[in-house]
Amino acid sequence: MLFRQEYEMSNKSTVKPKMTQYSRSRKKHECRILKAAEEVFAQFGYNGATLDTIAERAGLSKQNMLYYFASKQQLYQKVLQNILDIWMDSMALLTQPGKDPASKLENYIRRKIELSRTRPNGSKVFAAEIINGAPHLSADIKNRLLPRLEEDISLVESWIAEGRLDPIDPRHLFFMIWSTTQTYADFSAQIEIILGKPELTAGDFEDAARLITHVILKGIGAQQKEDKRL
Repeated sequence: MLFRQEYEMSNKSTVKPKMTQYSRSRKKHECRILKAAEEVFAQFGYNGATLDTIAERAGLSKQNMLYYFASKQQLYQKVLQNILDIWMDSMALLTQPGKDPASKLENYIRRKIELSRTRPNGSKVFAAEIINGAPHLSADIKNRLLPRLEEDISLVESWIAEGRLDPIDPRHLFFMIWSTTQTYADFSAQIEIILGKPELTAGDFEDAARLITHVILKGIGAQQKEDKRL
């Protein structure tokens, strides 16, 4: 009997509480506010953004919004954390589909370009933060982003040691991938003007993904070496 009671208590302690109607409503409002904040911070920057503008964009009163986020600083920090979480999810090169370096790197590049297509405002906020010296993200970059990047660097180094890639500096490889994919979000206005389009289409992002993949894989010797192994 004692064992059964202990087992039941243990089970109760591990059962996750169901999301109530209140918690669902709160989550919905928070997502709505964060989406609006991401747009406003991307458009006006941190200093130019105001709580009034964010609340209006979210379709809420300022007082109501402050119930969920007490200050612009807190809201900005949460937006940055969300963006970094997305980056972290897309950074694990080892977990990308494919069994060879060329396939994994192509999927990595395509995931990055897809983020530029689907979350351009997040990319712009992140870029502005970095340009300004990462005052709000420096600790997170060191503690969260750097360890994940080191794992990807180690994987690329192992491919180089196996002769599957040319002897390149993995860090600069990732810098190149980030910059070429993010430019389609951060500098979308410039690209739209040059292409003579009101906005970039899914086809434009596909064209970019194909070219970036071709140039990078060929430049580091990935495709050629994998072809020879077949």
